[in-house]
Amino acid sequence: MRPCARLLPDGQRLHLQHGPSDLIVWAEGERDQAYRAAVKRFETIIAEVVEELPNLRAMLSPLTKRPKGAVARRMHDACLPLSHVGYVTRMAAVAGSIADEVLAAMTRNADITRAYVNNGGDIALHLARGTAFNTSIKAHDGAELGRIEVTDKDRIGGIATSGRHGRSLSLGIADSVTVLATSAAEADVAATLIANAVDLPSHPSVIRRAACDIDENSDLGELPVTVSCGALSAEICDRALALGLNRATDFQAQGRIASAGLFLQGRSVTTGARVLPIQQEIQHVPA
Repeated sequence: MRPCARLLPDGQRLHLQHGPSDLIVWAEGERDQAYRAAVKRFETIIAEVVEELPNLRAMLSPLTKRPKGAVARRMHDACLPLSHVGYVTRMAAVAGSIADEVLAAMTRNADITRAYVNNGGDIALHLARGTAFNTSIKAHDGAELGRIEVTDKDRIGGIATSGRHGRSLSLGIADSVTVLATSAAEADVAATLIANAVDLPSHPSVIRRAACDIDENSDLGELPVTVSCGALSAEICDRALALGLNRATDFQAQGRIASAGLFLQGRSVTTGARVLPIQQEIQHVPA
């Protein structure tokens, strides 16, 4: 299947699709030039990633050789600083890296004031001086969980969300974790690892299966991934969220992320400003 590109009915957003990559692109300024650059760059991205796919699916270590392709290098550079945190492959940053690469092509070839490339919820963001960006955080059922408010001064270039309801498999039980970082690739891998840390090992309400039994091509191999999580008490949710928050604050202290919001069954925690949760009244049952 060849890459597909079309303007959406609003005439302002561009839809790019090829295999698992499904991008929504928007820009202010020299939009036509930016979109032409996005289409041209997107045409070869998936083929470039596939060429190095076996190596990109392997567990990452400090001794792992840097790959050749531009997107693969973005994946490597985002994941390597966090490779000490459990099991990590460079696929943890693939969606964000593709979004970053398309946005980079746009900013190189057009004068744009604001732009985003949204790859299934992993967003590369460009804000020129004096501009701002606001968006909502949505649950898997469409309910609004919170808001994100950033300006160019915040130096946020990426927003990513991970969790057990996302497109990828998760080792944890978080409904979702949203991360803001310098790039979409960095936000992508951090969201994945923070979501993995929101967990209740051996809890009877959590059902897991080997990743390869769900998806034979998963880079997680035989690792147990979460397939369902029953209703939990507020106290148990908070305990699981605290584990994820510890990892998020560690990443923040290291300068790997700017902020994060973690969500589980109506409960939420954040590392600070920019991610603003909406308090919801949820009925919890005892664990």
